[in-house]
Amino acid sequence: MHPYSIPHEPHFLEFKSCEGYEQVYDQFSAQEMENMAVDHDYELPPLENVNNTIDSYYNQFDVHQLSTKVQDSDIHDQIPSSVPELDQLLNGITNSRVKSKSVYQELNYPAFLELQSCHRRKSKCLPEASSHKIVSECAGKLSTVEIIELAAEKFIKFSTQRVDGYTMGTHPYGLSAFTSLSIDETREVELVFQLLTAAEKVDRKQFDIASKFITRCGWVACDNGSSVERLVLCLCEALQKRIEKEIGIPVATKLEKQGLENENPMGMGTNMTFLAAYQALPFNQVLHFTGIQAIIDHIGTSKQVHLIDIHIRSGVQWTVMMQALTDQTTRIELLKLTAFATTLDAQKVGETGRRLEGFATTLSLPFSFNMLVLSDITEVEKEQFEVQEGEAVAVYCHMILRTMILRPTRFDHMMRAIKTINPSIVVIAEVEANHSSASFVKRFIEGLFFYGAYFDCLEACMGQDNTLRTVMEDVHFADGIQNLVAAEGDKRMSRSVNMETWRLFFARFGMVEVKLSDSCLYQAQLILQRFSFGSSCTLENNGKCLIVGWKGTPLHSLSTWKFIYQ
Repeated sequence: MHPYSIPHEPHFLEFKSCEGYEQVYDQFSAQEMENMAVDHDYELPPLENVNNTIDSYYNQFDVHQLSTKVQDSDIHDQIPSSVPELDQLLNGITNSRVKSKSVYQELNYPAFLELQSCHRRKSKCLPEASSHKIVSECAGKLSTVEIIELAAEKFIKFSTQRVDGYTMGTHPYGLSAFTSLSIDETREVELVFQLLTAAEKVDRKQFDIASKFITRCGWVACDNGSSVERLVLCLCEALQKRIEKEIGIPVATKLEKQGLENENPMGMGTNMTFLAAYQALPFNQVLHFTGIQAIIDHIGTSKQVHLIDIHIRSGVQWTVMMQALTDQTTRIELLKLTAFATTLDAQKVGETGRRLEGFATTLSLPFSFNMLVLSDITEVEKEQFEVQEGEAVAVYCHMILRTMILRPTRFDHMMRAIKTINPSIVVIAEVEANHSSASFVKRFIEGLFFYGAYFDCLEACMGQDNTLRTVMEDVHFADGIQNLVAAEGDKRMSRSVNMETWRLFFARFGMVEVKLSDSCLYQAQLILQRFSFGSSCTLENNGKCLIVGWKGTPLHSLSTWKFIYQ
């Protein structure tokens, strides 16, 4: 049940959503679609965040009581004097299910205290529970995140029983909780527990011990196993990569071992495999349709519309926009689309433009496509937009702004250039995550839960035996996990921040957030109804923006903005 109520008389344009996509898909046979290797423009959550600590990860769930701890960007990558340990971080996260007990508060392990903090924050917006209740309330198989939560609680309790480096002989759960699990679930909890132990040893630079735990995980998990097993393998490879970097020994990644290559990690291509993945997962369709509805809401009955897409990729979302404009009673005189491109991806962006021109022709819609080729998309100048008098301008930024966080000067330049063209609306879709802490263990725990939700979604929506799912995990997700776990400093190229951080950033440019209309929220719900697992995709308000998640774990955000001119 989604938190939004459907308005009795929604004022929205009813998009003929399937038509545009099916015309594109019909270019390929079903077998071709199945056999396509995944495209690198399918946007995966890489992440990292320039400000908030792990404490605020599950603060995203408490949408009415958000607190932000923003660090100065100049000092954000400095190593803290006391690096939190793993059990602290986990205690914070798993508090969604298990209330912190006073015995934890008596401990003084730095990482353990950090875990407690996250644990408590998540519990603010979820009912009090325990590991027993997680099991008893699940009618079917536990989700990947629920397995992680149980393993995290076990790790926390295991840590509380350590005395001078030794472990007390009591079972960290007690027998009743584990007897409620199936054999596979018990094995998966133990597998994640071993992974957490390995990460803790890596953080303490006990690499020999860490490698032994990584090896143990490899004995249990397999590439074609459950989502938990596949996630653990990806994280183990990233841990091993980090170890070998630390000791100066090169290691081949999974991509290299399997002969795979992420040719375009920033997702700038237009390979049609992206469209196949687009059909299977709900997130991008929810973000696209809702964002387009927001644009429709703000351009009104304008006869000349100018769309500026910072990161167009396949451009399939604009077929929906074209249909919506065609169905209006007021005939549009011109729809102009300006797409940013770099010298590396100009050919693919050009192909996207030609496909869109062909689609517009079938609708008899006046359309012009302009490709703005730049050596760096942040170097755009006001004059290059070629905005004409009388045009209603909308700017669309889909999963691209986080890649600019490491270049604040260039980022500022681009945003100020956009401000000069006075857009009617700026639509921003991003990853909703905090993955840029200077602390390795913070990033690891963030990534564990974030990617756990994504792996769970992929298996549910695409199936365990789907070849496309396998390549997506082994290429895109593995690449993002490597960036998150194995890289440090400026080697972590792509960083994600949560909505609280974006709000602070955009305020510098005189931008104000615009509330999404009931029509936008209705569109999001309609899209989810098209998916067999749509009920697992969660929609939540965070102020004026929409948070899209999987079974309660935030994954993406959609927000709309306007510039205020004084």
